[in-house]
Amino acid sequence: MNTKDVIYELRTKNGLSQEELAEKVFVTRQAVSRWENGETVPNTETLKLLSNLFNVSINTLLGSPQKLICQCCGMPLEDELISRNADGSLNEEYCKWCYADGTYTYSNMDDLINICIPHMTKEGFTEEQAREYMKNMLPNLNYWKKYEELSDGGEFEQFKKQLIDEINALEIEGMPKLEKLNALVGAYVNLEYPLPGGIKAKFLDDGVTYLGNQLECEFGGERCFGVLANMDFILICTYEAEGKNPELVLYKKR
Repeated sequence: MNTKDVIYELRTKNGLSQEELAEKVFVTRQAVSRWENGETVPNTETLKLLSNLFNVSINTLLGSPQKLICQCCGMPLEDELISRNADGSLNEEYCKWCYADGTYTYSNMDDLINICIPHMTKEGFTEEQAREYMKNMLPNLNYWKKYEELSDGGEFEQFKKQLIDEINALEIEGMPKLEKLNALVGAYVNLEYPLPGGIKAKFLDDGVTYLGNQLECEFGGERCFGVLANMDFILICTYEAEGKNPELVLYKKR
């Protein structure tokens, strides 16, 4: 699609007139008309406003001239997978797992590879093929090329260590010692828990990236422990395969 078609489709899909869209991005109705007629395209600052308004990338607004991939893990980027900066704007260089709300979530390439391998084996790679592919590909991505420049000096890793210590100090019966926390997007782990009174509730935001892990129960059986946390809370639950029949064990404000 061309930019003119993308803007027209997004405007009409969101029920906006040309005049209403113009007011939201601080231009005239005539400017919107010229975009939709293909006479002009929005300037850079207006593209940013349109991106935030419609929750799509600038690449999408321009008709997807580039094939975006995460510059940390190499994942192809669709709009729903693109990360966000601390101010909520989209960051088209990274996926939600590698860059969350202004924070880079991986400082060790081997840790990232170990996280990616199980997903790649589901796509037909052997573990050896997946590991070799990632080891050859990752050093060519921008994040790893300039890692020292982008690094936060170890602050995020120290925060993860503090969280791990807090979680282990809870001494949840049957839950083994937590060793690592990985980046997990809310939409993939936002389970609905039964509460007293027969109601069910979710505690996460689908669009936010959290830290978490899955642990096998020390007593065996089919249920696993799920751990999720961020700066504000710690959540521990149990569930069966594929997140079925979840039960909330603990929700603690930090």
